[in-house]
Amino acid sequence: MKVVVDQHLCEGNSRCSEAAPDVFEVRDDDKSHVLIERPPEALREKVKLAARLCPRQAISIIED
Repeated sequence: MKVVVDQHLCEGNSRCSEAAPDVFEVRDDDKSHVLIERPPEALREKVKLAARLCPRQAISIIED
């Protein structure tokens, strides 16, 4: 699994970093940044939740 955030869609609502703080971080530019591009399987459910909670649907999960 690979995680990508579309910077053009992201509004920095921080829902992703609340759901999966090990994977996402909202920085000073008010955009979410991926900390672990290929998170371990143990974080899959948290990443999926983060993607669902994103109000702008800026998070993509690409299956390998």
